[in-house]
Amino acid sequence: MPNLTIFIQAENMPPEAYLSELTEECTRLCTDVLQATLDNVHVIYVSVRQGRGHPAYAEIRYRLEPLRTPSVMDAFTARLEVAIKRHTGLTARIRCFGYSPRAIYARN
Repeated sequence: MPNLTIFIQAENMPPEAYLSELTEECTRLCTDVLQATLDNVHVIYVSVRQGRGHPAYAEIRYRLEPLRTPSVMDAFTARLEVAIKRHTGLTARIRCFGYSPRAIYARN
């Protein structure tokens, strides 16, 4: 963790080069702002048929840590919003979900 999934309407999916740049920026945000270990960062893009809402939706799931305060998460989401807009041209709805380490069961 963190796992960042960005859902984008199929017809608005940007070219691979733009997604690569966005991946790099999202990775830096996770390692710099959230202080995540690089090996724990996952960035995933999902092409969707959307019925209603913003043309992009970003969801981040992360481990609750004392350093990830509300102000840190606010800064993270603000910078993520700018990055998504810069690399896709889309305004994304962004949601963050923090999990207690004791509530996470994982493999690999």
